[in-house]
Amino acid sequence: MLNIILLSIAEIFGDFKLKSFARYKKSGDLFSGVIGYIGVIFFLIKSLEQNNVLYVNGLWDGLSAIIESFAAYYILGERLNNNKQYFGLVFIIIGIILFNIGKAPK
Repeated sequence: MLNIILLSIAEIFGDFKLKSFARYKKSGDLFSGVIGYIGVIFFLIKSLEQNNVLYVNGLWDGLSAIIESFAAYYILGERLNNNKQYFGLVFIIIGIILFNIGKAPK
């Protein structure tokens, strides 16, 4: 689980830096974004050493959506269009809780 959390954080870091590069064309942001995605590859490999693809992908997608959404909200000041979209995030949280019931598959 820790590797999947670190995988999500590396992805978020890469996404934020690449967004900044896309908008402001700072080469340091491009370099940082690429480093973030190297981290994604590293932690994806570590995650797959411990669990199967179905489990890693589902948990990664859910955790990434939650963590990146909160970071975008609080750090970047981004907002969704309506309350139904925020309610969708609640379903993702519920899904991750259900996903973690029982033993993780190898």
